[in-house]
Amino acid sequence: MGTSGSGTDEAELEALSNVLSPISLPCSGRKMANKLVKVALYEHLAPMYGGPPNHLHLGLYKTWGRGNWGMIMTGNVQVSREHLSLGRDIIVPNELTEEALRPFNKLASVIHGGFEENTEHGTASHTVTQPALAIMQLSHGGRQSCKFIGGRRLTEAPLAPSPIRVKEDKNGILAGILHRLLFQTPKEMTLDDIDDVVHSFVKGAVLAWKAGFDGIQLHNAHGYLLAEFLSPKTNQRNDLYSAEKENALRLLKRIVDGIKEAVPGDFVLGIKINSADYVNSQSSSDDVESEERRITEHIVSIAKWGHFDFIEISGGDYETPTFMETPNKSRRQAFFSQFSQHIMQTLDSLPADTQKPLILLTGGLRTPSLLCSVLSCNHADLLGIGRGALLRPDLPLYLQKLCDTSKTIADPVIRDSPFEREPELGIRGFSGWVWSRFPRIPLIGAGVEMAWYGNMMRRLGSANASAADPRPLVPDYSLGAFHAVMKLWFWTLSSPRESERM
Repeated sequence: MGTSGSGTDEAELEALSNVLSPISLPCSGRKMANKLVKVALYEHLAPMYGGPPNHLHLGLYKTWGRGNWGMIMTGNVQVSREHLSLGRDIIVPNELTEEALRPFNKLASVIHGGFEENTEHGTASHTVTQPALAIMQLSHGGRQSCKFIGGRRLTEAPLAPSPIRVKEDKNGILAGILHRLLFQTPKEMTLDDIDDVVHSFVKGAVLAWKAGFDGIQLHNAHGYLLAEFLSPKTNQRNDLYSAEKENALRLLKRIVDGIKEAVPGDFVLGIKINSADYVNSQSSSDDVESEERRITEHIVSIAKWGHFDFIEISGGDYETPTFMETPNKSRRQAFFSQFSQHIMQTLDSLPADTQKPLILLTGGLRTPSLLCSVLSCNHADLLGIGRGALLRPDLPLYLQKLCDTSKTIADPVIRDSPFEREPELGIRGFSGWVWSRFPRIPLIGAGVEMAWYGNMMRRLGSANASAADPRPLVPDYSLGAFHAVMKLWFWTLSSPRESERM
Protein backbone atom coordinates (compact mmCIF):
# COMPACT_ATOMS: atom_id res chain seq x y z
CA MET A 1 0.00 0.00 0.00
CA GLY A 2 1.45 3.33 -0.99
CA THR A 3 1.70 6.70 0.73
CA SER A 4 0.86 9.30 -1.89
CA GLY A 5 -0.69 11.73 0.57
CA SER A 6 -2.24 12.24 3.97
CA GLY A 7 -5.56 10.82 2.75
CA THR A 8 -3.84 7.61 1.72
CA ASP A 9 -1.97 7.51 5.03
CA GLU A 10 -5.21 7.82 6.97
CA ALA A 11 -6.87 5.16 4.83
CA GLU A 12 -3.99 2.75 5.49
CA LEU A 13 -4.19 3.31 9.22
CA GLU A 14 -7.95 2.92 9.16
CA ALA A 15 -7.59 -0.36 7.26
CA LEU A 16 -5.07 -1.71 9.77
CA SER A 17 -7.24 -0.53 12.65
CA ASN A 18 -10.10 -2.50 11.08
CA VAL A 19 -7.95 -5.66 11.17
CA LEU A 20 -7.34 -5.06 14.88
CA SER A 21 -10.91 -4.07 15.78
CA PRO A 22 -13.34 -6.40 17.61
CA ILE A 23 -16.04 -8.40 15.88
CA SER A 24 -19.02 -10.36 17.19
CA LEU A 25 -19.95 -13.84 16.03
CA PRO A 26 -23.49 -14.02 14.61
CA CYS A 27 -24.91 -17.17 16.22
CA SER A 28 -23.18 -17.64 19.57
CA GLY A 29 -22.88 -13.92 20.25
CA ARG A 30 -19.28 -14.37 21.37
CA LYS A 31 -16.87 -11.50 20.73
CA MET A 32 -13.39 -11.63 19.22
CA ALA A 33 -10.79 -9.05 20.25
CA ASN A 34 -9.73 -8.67 16.60
CA LYS A 35 -10.18 -10.32 13.21
CA LEU A 36 -6.95 -12.35 13.32
CA VAL A 37 -7.34 -16.12 13.60
CA LYS A 38 -4.56 -18.59 14.25
CA VAL A 39 -5.98 -21.39 12.12
CA ALA A 40 -5.41 -25.10 12.59
CA LEU A 41 -1.94 -26.52 11.98
CA TYR A 42 -1.06 -30.19 12.32
CA GLU A 43 1.24 -30.24 15.35
CA HIS A 44 2.69 -33.80 15.14
CA LEU A 45 3.50 -33.59 18.87
CA ALA A 46 1.51 -36.46 20.40
CA PRO A 47 2.91 -39.98 20.96
CA MET A 48 2.76 -42.30 17.97
CA TYR A 49 -0.82 -43.57 17.55
CA GLY A 50 -2.19 -40.55 19.34
CA GLY A 51 -2.87 -39.24 22.81
CA PRO A 52 -4.00 -36.21 24.83
CA PRO A 53 -2.32 -32.79 24.74
CA ASN A 54 1.11 -32.86 26.40
CA HIS A 55 3.75 -30.40 27.61
CA LEU A 56 4.79 -29.56 24.04
CA HIS A 57 1.24 -28.62 23.07
CA LEU A 58 0.95 -26.50 26.21
CA GLY A 59 4.23 -24.71 25.54
CA LEU A 60 3.29 -24.06 21.92
CA TYR A 61 -0.23 -22.79 22.57
CA LYS A 62 0.91 -20.75 25.56
CA THR A 63 2.97 -18.73 23.09
CA TRP A 64 -0.05 -18.04 20.89
CA GLY A 65 -2.27 -17.48 23.93
CA ARG A 66 -0.16 -14.48 24.93
CA GLY A 67 -0.13 -13.07 21.40
CA ASN A 68 -3.52 -11.28 21.55
CA TRP A 69 -5.14 -13.32 18.75
CA GLY A 70 -8.88 -13.00 18.22
CA MET A 71 -9.28 -16.76 17.87
CA ILE A 72 -6.92 -19.72 18.21
CA MET A 73 -7.72 -23.14 16.76
CA THR A 74 -6.06 -26.40 17.68
CA GLY A 75 -4.75 -28.80 15.08
CA ASN A 76 -7.08 -31.60 14.06
CA VAL A 77 -8.32 -33.55 17.09
CA GLN A 78 -9.34 -36.97 15.82
CA VAL A 79 -12.75 -38.29 16.85
CA SER A 80 -11.69 -41.85 15.87
CA ARG A 81 -8.47 -43.34 17.21
CA GLU A 82 -8.57 -45.81 14.30
CA HIS A 83 -8.48 -43.02 11.69
CA LEU A 84 -5.45 -40.88 12.48
CA SER A 85 -3.77 -38.74 9.84
CA LEU A 86 0.01 -38.87 10.33
CA GLY A 87 0.13 -40.87 13.54
CA ARG A 88 0.85 -38.24 16.20
CA ASP A 89 -2.64 -36.77 16.52
CA ILE A 90 -4.51 -35.57 19.57
CA ILE A 91 -7.47 -37.91 19.99
CA VAL A 92 -10.82 -37.70 21.77
CA PRO A 93 -10.59 -39.97 24.86
CA ASN A 94 -12.82 -43.01 25.15
CA GLU A 95 -14.46 -41.73 28.33
CA LEU A 96 -14.85 -38.09 29.35
CA THR A 97 -13.71 -38.61 32.92
CA GLU A 98 -12.22 -35.86 35.08
CA GLU A 99 -8.76 -37.35 34.57
CA ALA A 100 -9.22 -37.58 30.79
CA LEU A 101 -10.42 -33.96 30.65
CA ARG A 102 -7.49 -32.55 32.63
CA PRO A 103 -4.95 -32.13 29.77
CA PHE A 104 -7.65 -30.60 27.57
CA ASN A 105 -8.55 -28.20 30.41
CA LYS A 106 -4.91 -27.12 30.54
CA LEU A 107 -4.79 -26.61 26.78
CA ALA A 108 -7.91 -24.42 26.83
CA SER A 109 -6.44 -22.43 29.72
CA VAL A 110 -3.16 -21.60 27.98
CA ILE A 111 -5.01 -20.64 24.79
CA HIS A 112 -7.01 -18.23 26.93
CA GLY A 113 -3.73 -16.75 28.12
CA GLY A 114 -3.77 -18.25 31.60
CA PHE A 115 -0.64 -20.02 32.78
CA GLU A 116 1.63 -20.47 35.78
CA GLU A 117 5.38 -20.04 35.99
CA ASN A 118 7.95 -20.94 38.59
CA THR A 119 9.82 -17.90 39.94
CA GLU A 120 12.33 -17.39 42.73
CA HIS A 121 9.40 -16.35 44.93
CA GLY A 122 7.25 -19.38 44.09
CA THR A 123 4.55 -19.94 41.48
CA ALA A 124 3.11 -16.92 39.68
CA SER A 125 -0.19 -16.96 37.77
CA HIS A 126 -0.65 -14.93 34.59
CA THR A 127 -3.65 -13.89 32.50
CA VAL A 128 -4.23 -11.67 29.47
CA THR A 129 -6.77 -8.86 29.27
CA GLN A 130 -8.37 -9.99 25.99
CA PRO A 131 -8.17 -13.78 25.75
CA ALA A 132 -8.58 -15.45 22.38
CA LEU A 133 -11.54 -17.67 21.67
CA ALA A 134 -10.30 -21.25 22.04
CA ILE A 135 -11.59 -23.48 19.24
CA MET A 136 -11.00 -27.23 18.96
CA GLN A 137 -10.88 -28.58 15.41
CA LEU A 138 -12.58 -31.99 15.14
CA SER A 139 -11.65 -34.36 12.33
CA HIS A 140 -11.99 -37.92 11.04
CA GLY A 141 -9.33 -39.19 8.63
CA GLY A 142 -11.63 -41.37 6.54
CA ARG A 143 -9.97 -43.07 3.57
CA GLN A 144 -6.88 -40.84 3.93
CA SER A 145 -5.89 -42.49 7.20
CA CYS A 146 -2.61 -44.21 6.29
CA LYS A 147 -2.09 -47.95 6.66
CA PHE A 148 0.87 -48.07 9.05
CA ILE A 149 0.29 -45.00 11.22
CA GLY A 150 -3.49 -44.64 11.11
CA GLY A 151 -4.14 -46.49 14.38
CA ARG A 152 -5.60 -49.70 12.93
CA ARG A 153 -4.38 -53.26 12.50
CA LEU A 154 -2.50 -53.68 9.21
CA THR A 155 -5.28 -55.83 7.77
CA GLU A 156 -8.05 -53.44 8.81
CA ALA A 157 -9.22 -50.98 6.16
CA PRO A 158 -10.30 -47.42 6.97
CA LEU A 159 -13.94 -46.42 6.70
CA ALA A 160 -15.23 -44.20 3.90
CA PRO A 161 -18.51 -43.44 2.10
CA SER A 162 -17.52 -45.78 -0.76
CA PRO A 163 -14.68 -48.29 -1.35
CA ILE A 164 -12.57 -45.90 -3.44
CA ARG A 165 -8.84 -45.79 -2.73
CA VAL A 166 -6.77 -42.60 -2.64
CA LYS A 167 -5.17 -42.64 -6.09
CA GLU A 168 -1.92 -41.20 -7.41
CA ASP A 169 -1.05 -42.16 -10.96
CA LYS A 170 0.74 -39.13 -12.37
CA ASN A 171 4.23 -39.45 -10.90
CA GLY A 172 5.63 -42.77 -12.04
CA ILE A 173 5.47 -46.45 -11.14
CA LEU A 174 7.37 -46.17 -7.84
CA ALA A 175 5.09 -43.39 -6.65
CA GLY A 176 2.08 -45.54 -7.49
CA ILE A 177 3.50 -48.50 -5.56
CA LEU A 178 4.21 -46.32 -2.53
CA HIS A 179 0.70 -44.93 -2.66
CA ARG A 180 -0.77 -48.43 -2.73
CA LEU A 181 1.31 -49.36 0.31
CA LEU A 182 0.18 -46.30 2.25
CA PHE A 183 -3.50 -46.12 1.30
CA GLN A 184 -5.83 -49.12 1.41
CA THR A 185 -9.10 -49.59 -0.37
CA PRO A 186 -11.52 -48.37 2.31
CA LYS A 187 -14.52 -50.23 3.63
CA GLU A 188 -17.89 -48.75 2.68
CA MET A 189 -19.61 -47.47 5.79
CA THR A 190 -22.80 -49.11 7.00
CA LEU A 191 -25.64 -47.09 8.50
CA ASP A 192 -24.41 -48.17 11.94
CA ASP A 193 -20.94 -46.85 11.06
CA ILE A 194 -22.51 -43.52 10.11
CA ASP A 195 -24.40 -43.41 13.42
CA ASP A 196 -21.10 -44.04 15.23
CA VAL A 197 -19.44 -41.15 13.38
CA VAL A 198 -22.27 -38.79 14.34
CA HIS A 199 -21.89 -39.85 17.97
CA SER A 200 -18.09 -39.42 17.80
CA PHE A 201 -18.28 -35.83 16.57
CA VAL A 202 -20.92 -34.93 19.15
CA LYS A 203 -18.75 -36.50 21.84
CA GLY A 204 -15.80 -34.43 20.60
CA ALA A 205 -17.85 -31.25 20.92
CA VAL A 206 -18.92 -32.19 24.45
CA LEU A 207 -15.25 -32.79 25.28
CA ALA A 208 -14.38 -29.30 24.05
CA TRP A 209 -17.22 -27.71 26.01
CA LYS A 210 -16.45 -29.55 29.26
CA ALA A 211 -12.74 -28.77 28.90
CA GLY A 212 -13.38 -25.02 28.71
CA PHE A 213 -13.05 -24.42 24.98
CA ASP A 214 -15.27 -21.75 23.48
CA GLY A 215 -16.27 -23.83 20.47
CA ILE A 216 -15.31 -26.31 17.77
CA GLN A 217 -14.59 -26.34 14.06
CA LEU A 218 -15.68 -29.30 11.93
CA HIS A 219 -12.90 -30.29 9.51
CA ASN A 220 -14.92 -30.67 6.33
CA ALA A 221 -11.90 -30.15 4.05
CA HIS A 222 -8.75 -31.62 2.50
CA GLY A 223 -10.38 -34.91 1.56
CA TYR A 224 -11.11 -36.12 5.10
CA LEU A 225 -14.25 -38.09 5.94
CA LEU A 226 -16.84 -35.30 6.07
CA ALA A 227 -15.58 -33.90 2.77
CA GLU A 228 -15.65 -37.39 1.25
CA PHE A 229 -19.42 -37.53 1.69
CA LEU A 230 -19.86 -34.31 -0.31
CA SER A 231 -17.90 -35.31 -3.41
CA PRO A 232 -19.01 -37.70 -6.21
CA LYS A 233 -15.31 -38.51 -6.57
CA THR A 234 -15.35 -40.30 -3.22
CA ASN A 235 -19.04 -40.92 -2.56
CA GLN A 236 -20.85 -43.24 -4.97
CA ARG A 237 -23.54 -44.39 -2.57
CA ASN A 238 -27.16 -44.80 -3.66
CA ASP A 239 -28.82 -44.38 -0.28
CA LEU A 240 -29.80 -41.41 1.89
CA TYR A 241 -26.11 -40.50 2.28
CA SER A 242 -25.27 -40.26 -1.42
CA ALA A 243 -23.58 -37.23 -2.96
CA GLU A 244 -26.81 -36.20 -4.67
CA LYS A 245 -28.01 -32.66 -3.96
CA GLU A 246 -30.75 -33.69 -1.56
CA ASN A 247 -28.50 -36.07 0.41
CA ALA A 248 -24.94 -34.72 0.35
CA LEU A 249 -25.28 -32.64 3.53
CA ARG A 250 -27.32 -35.18 5.51
CA LEU A 251 -24.42 -36.51 7.60
CA LEU A 252 -23.15 -33.02 8.35
CA LYS A 253 -26.64 -31.85 9.33
CA ARG A 254 -27.06 -34.76 11.73
CA ILE A 255 -23.72 -33.94 13.37
CA VAL A 256 -24.57 -30.25 13.68
CA ASP A 257 -28.02 -30.95 15.12
CA GLY A 258 -26.51 -33.38 17.62
CA ILE A 259 -23.90 -30.87 18.72
CA LYS A 260 -26.45 -28.06 19.12
CA GLU A 261 -28.55 -30.30 21.38
CA ALA A 262 -25.54 -31.23 23.53
CA VAL A 263 -23.89 -27.84 24.18
CA PRO A 264 -25.04 -24.36 25.31
CA GLY A 265 -26.26 -21.75 22.83
CA ASP A 266 -23.15 -19.58 23.21
CA PHE A 267 -20.85 -22.41 22.13
CA VAL A 268 -19.11 -21.40 18.89
CA LEU A 269 -19.57 -23.61 15.84
CA GLY A 270 -17.41 -23.30 12.72
CA ILE A 271 -16.65 -25.37 9.66
CA LYS A 272 -13.79 -25.67 7.20
CA ILE A 273 -14.76 -26.00 3.52
CA ASN A 274 -12.33 -27.08 0.81
CA SER A 275 -12.98 -25.65 -2.65
CA ALA A 276 -10.53 -28.12 -4.23
CA ASP A 277 -12.61 -31.07 -2.99
CA TYR A 278 -15.21 -30.07 -5.57
CA VAL A 279 -13.04 -29.65 -8.67
CA ASN A 280 -11.03 -32.38 -10.41
CA SER A 281 -7.66 -31.28 -11.82
CA GLN A 282 -8.77 -32.50 -15.27
CA SER A 283 -12.10 -30.70 -15.14
CA SER A 284 -13.17 -28.68 -18.17
CA SER A 285 -14.25 -25.06 -17.88
CA ASP A 286 -17.89 -26.14 -17.92
CA ASP A 287 -17.22 -28.70 -15.18
CA VAL A 288 -15.46 -26.11 -13.03
CA GLU A 289 -18.42 -23.74 -13.41
CA SER A 290 -20.80 -26.54 -12.47
CA GLU A 291 -18.75 -27.50 -9.42
CA GLU A 292 -18.54 -23.88 -8.31
CA ARG A 293 -22.32 -23.77 -8.35
CA ARG A 294 -22.40 -26.96 -6.28
CA ILE A 295 -20.05 -25.71 -3.56
CA THR A 296 -21.94 -22.41 -3.48
CA GLU A 297 -25.21 -24.31 -2.99
CA HIS A 298 -23.65 -26.30 -0.16
CA ILE A 299 -22.36 -23.20 1.61
CA VAL A 300 -25.67 -21.36 1.21
CA SER A 301 -27.54 -24.37 2.61
CA ILE A 302 -25.15 -24.56 5.56
CA ALA A 303 -25.54 -20.83 6.17
CA LYS A 304 -29.34 -21.09 6.16
CA TRP A 305 -29.21 -23.60 9.02
CA GLY A 306 -28.38 -20.62 11.23
CA HIS A 307 -25.94 -22.56 13.43
CA PHE A 308 -22.46 -21.70 12.13
CA ASP A 309 -20.57 -18.65 13.37
CA PHE A 310 -17.93 -18.90 10.66
CA ILE A 311 -16.98 -20.80 7.52
CA GLU A 312 -13.29 -21.16 6.69
CA ILE A 313 -12.46 -21.32 2.97
CA SER A 314 -9.54 -23.64 2.19
CA GLY A 315 -8.37 -26.03 -0.54
CA GLY A 316 -6.30 -29.08 -1.47
CA ASP A 317 -6.27 -32.75 -0.48
CA TYR A 318 -3.74 -35.58 -0.40
CA GLU A 319 -4.10 -36.14 -4.12
CA THR A 320 -3.54 -32.43 -4.85
CA PRO A 321 -2.20 -31.20 -1.51
CA THR A 322 -2.02 -27.44 -2.06
CA PHE A 323 -3.00 -27.00 1.59
CA MET A 324 0.47 -28.30 2.54
CA GLU A 325 2.45 -26.09 0.15
CA THR A 326 4.23 -22.84 0.87
CA PRO A 327 1.92 -19.92 -0.05
CA ASN A 328 4.34 -18.29 -2.52
CA LYS A 329 4.17 -21.41 -4.72
CA SER A 330 0.57 -20.58 -5.53
CA ARG A 331 -0.41 -18.53 -8.56
CA ARG A 332 -2.16 -16.14 -6.20
CA GLN A 333 -0.80 -14.97 -2.90
CA ALA A 334 -4.15 -15.65 -1.27
CA PHE A 335 -5.35 -18.96 -2.74
CA PHE A 336 -9.07 -18.48 -2.51
CA SER A 337 -9.75 -14.73 -2.37
CA GLN A 338 -11.82 -14.67 -5.56
CA PHE A 339 -13.96 -17.57 -4.47
CA SER A 340 -14.42 -16.21 -0.95
CA GLN A 341 -15.47 -12.85 -2.43
CA HIS A 342 -18.10 -14.67 -4.50
CA ILE A 343 -19.34 -16.40 -1.36
CA MET A 344 -19.43 -13.11 0.55
CA GLN A 345 -21.57 -11.55 -2.18
CA THR A 346 -23.85 -14.59 -2.28
CA LEU A 347 -24.39 -14.60 1.48
CA ASP A 348 -25.07 -10.86 1.44
CA SER A 349 -27.99 -11.55 -0.91
CA LEU A 350 -29.71 -13.83 1.63
CA PRO A 351 -32.74 -12.49 3.54
CA ALA A 352 -31.87 -9.93 6.20
CA ASP A 353 -33.09 -12.15 9.05
CA THR A 354 -30.60 -14.93 8.13
CA GLN A 355 -27.84 -15.40 10.71
CA LYS A 356 -25.11 -15.32 8.09
CA PRO A 357 -21.80 -16.93 9.12
CA LEU A 358 -18.61 -14.93 8.89
CA ILE A 359 -16.18 -15.95 6.13
CA LEU A 360 -12.65 -16.80 7.25
CA LEU A 361 -10.05 -16.66 4.48
CA THR A 362 -6.90 -18.76 4.95
CA GLY A 363 -3.85 -19.06 2.74
CA GLY A 364 -1.11 -16.73 1.56
CA LEU A 365 -1.89 -13.83 3.91
CA ARG A 366 1.75 -12.92 4.41
CA THR A 367 1.92 -9.12 4.67
CA PRO A 368 0.15 -6.38 6.66
CA SER A 369 -0.99 -4.69 3.45
CA LEU A 370 -2.61 -7.89 2.18
CA LEU A 371 -4.50 -8.34 5.45
CA CYS A 372 -5.83 -4.82 5.05
CA SER A 373 -6.82 -5.27 1.42
CA VAL A 374 -8.73 -8.53 2.04
CA LEU A 375 -11.05 -6.75 4.46
CA SER A 376 -11.20 -3.51 2.46
CA CYS A 377 -12.18 -5.40 -0.71
CA ASN A 378 -14.79 -7.43 1.19
CA HIS A 379 -13.13 -10.74 0.33
CA ALA A 380 -13.61 -12.04 3.88
CA ASP A 381 -14.68 -11.12 7.42
CA LEU A 382 -11.88 -12.90 9.28
CA LEU A 383 -8.19 -13.42 8.46
CA GLY A 384 -6.68 -16.87 8.90
CA ILE A 385 -2.94 -17.17 9.60
CA GLY A 386 -1.32 -20.60 9.70
CA ARG A 387 2.41 -20.92 9.19
CA GLY A 388 2.82 -17.17 9.56
CA ALA A 389 1.67 -17.65 13.16
CA LEU A 390 4.70 -19.88 13.71
CA LEU A 391 7.12 -17.40 12.19
CA ARG A 392 5.44 -14.56 14.09
CA PRO A 393 3.50 -15.95 17.11
CA ASP A 394 2.95 -12.41 18.38
CA LEU A 395 1.54 -11.14 15.07
CA PRO A 396 -1.43 -9.22 16.55
CA LEU A 397 0.89 -7.45 18.99
CA TYR A 398 3.32 -6.73 16.15
CA LEU A 399 0.54 -5.23 14.03
CA GLN A 400 -0.75 -3.18 16.96
CA LYS A 401 2.75 -1.80 17.48
CA LEU A 402 2.98 -1.03 13.76
CA CYS A 403 -0.35 0.78 13.91
CA ASP A 404 0.62 2.77 17.01
CA THR A 405 3.99 3.71 15.54
CA SER A 406 2.41 4.80 12.25
CA LYS A 407 0.15 7.22 14.11
CA THR A 408 3.15 9.08 15.52
CA ILE A 409 5.25 9.54 12.37
CA ALA A 410 4.79 11.93 9.47
CA ASP A 411 4.79 9.37 6.65
CA PRO A 412 3.43 6.03 7.89
CA VAL A 413 3.78 2.93 5.74
CA ILE A 414 1.73 -0.24 6.06
CA ARG A 415 4.33 -2.73 4.93
CA ASP A 416 4.15 -4.92 1.85
CA SER A 417 6.97 -7.15 3.13
CA PRO A 418 6.19 -10.46 4.92
CA PHE A 419 5.65 -10.50 8.66
CA GLU A 420 8.81 -12.55 9.02
CA ARG A 421 11.41 -14.15 6.80
CA GLU A 422 10.26 -17.47 5.33
CA PRO A 423 12.47 -20.57 4.98
CA GLU A 424 14.32 -21.46 1.79
CA LEU A 425 13.92 -25.19 1.50
CA GLY A 426 15.87 -26.18 -1.59
CA ILE A 427 17.82 -29.42 -1.13
CA ARG A 428 21.41 -29.23 -2.33
CA GLY A 429 24.53 -31.36 -2.39
CA PHE A 430 24.53 -35.04 -1.44
CA SER A 431 21.24 -34.72 0.46
CA GLY A 432 19.67 -33.29 -2.67
CA TRP A 433 20.95 -36.22 -4.72
CA VAL A 434 19.52 -38.70 -2.20
CA TRP A 435 16.20 -36.85 -2.11
CA SER A 436 16.00 -36.84 -5.90
CA ARG A 437 15.98 -40.64 -5.85
CA PHE A 438 12.73 -40.74 -3.87
CA PRO A 439 9.46 -41.31 -5.78
CA ARG A 440 7.86 -37.98 -6.66
CA ILE A 441 4.42 -38.06 -5.10
CA PRO A 442 2.67 -34.82 -4.11
CA LEU A 443 2.20 -35.81 -0.47
CA ILE A 444 5.97 -36.27 0.05
CA GLY A 445 6.91 -33.17 -1.91
CA ALA A 446 4.47 -30.98 -0.05
CA GLY A 447 5.60 -32.66 3.16
CA VAL A 448 8.99 -30.89 2.99
CA GLU A 449 7.37 -27.62 4.01
CA MET A 450 5.12 -29.39 6.51
CA ALA A 451 8.18 -31.05 8.06
CA TRP A 452 10.07 -27.78 8.49
CA TYR A 453 7.15 -26.05 10.17
CA GLY A 454 6.44 -29.17 12.23
CA ASN A 455 9.97 -28.98 13.61
CA MET A 456 9.43 -25.31 14.40
CA MET A 457 6.31 -26.17 16.41
CA ARG A 458 8.25 -28.79 18.34
CA ARG A 459 11.08 -26.33 18.96
CA LEU A 460 8.74 -23.56 20.05
CA GLY A 461 6.78 -25.90 22.32
CA SER A 462 9.98 -27.04 24.03
CA ALA A 463 11.60 -23.63 24.36
CA ASN A 464 8.49 -21.88 25.58
CA ALA A 465 7.38 -24.38 28.19
CA SER A 466 8.50 -21.94 30.88
CA ALA A 467 9.39 -18.77 28.98
CA ALA A 468 7.70 -15.43 29.69
CA ASP A 469 8.52 -13.69 26.40
CA PRO A 470 5.64 -14.07 23.87
CA ARG A 471 8.29 -14.53 21.17
CA PRO A 472 11.15 -16.33 22.93
CA LEU A 473 13.12 -17.39 19.86
CA VAL A 474 13.34 -16.87 16.12
CA PRO A 475 12.80 -19.75 13.68
CA ASP A 476 15.76 -22.03 12.99
CA TYR A 477 16.51 -21.12 9.38
CA SER A 478 19.59 -23.35 9.42
CA LEU A 479 17.37 -26.44 9.33
CA GLY A 480 17.36 -27.75 5.76
CA ALA A 481 14.56 -29.62 4.02
CA PHE A 482 16.13 -33.10 4.09
CA HIS A 483 17.03 -32.90 7.77
CA ALA A 484 13.62 -31.44 8.58
CA VAL A 485 11.91 -34.51 7.11
CA MET A 486 14.25 -36.88 8.97
CA LYS A 487 13.80 -35.05 12.27
CA LEU A 488 10.03 -34.96 11.90
CA TRP A 489 9.64 -38.70 11.48
CA PHE A 490 12.54 -40.10 13.50
CA TRP A 491 11.67 -38.52 16.81
CA THR A 492 10.60 -39.81 20.22
CA LEU A 493 8.43 -37.82 22.59
CA SER A 494 10.36 -37.22 25.81
CA SER A 495 8.92 -36.50 29.24
CA PRO A 496 8.88 -32.85 30.32
CA ARG A 497 11.46 -31.49 32.70
CA GLU A 498 10.07 -30.51 36.07
CA SER A 499 10.20 -26.82 35.12
CA GLU A 500 7.98 -27.55 32.11
CA ARG A 501 5.20 -29.36 33.98
CA MET A 502 1.97 -27.39 34.04
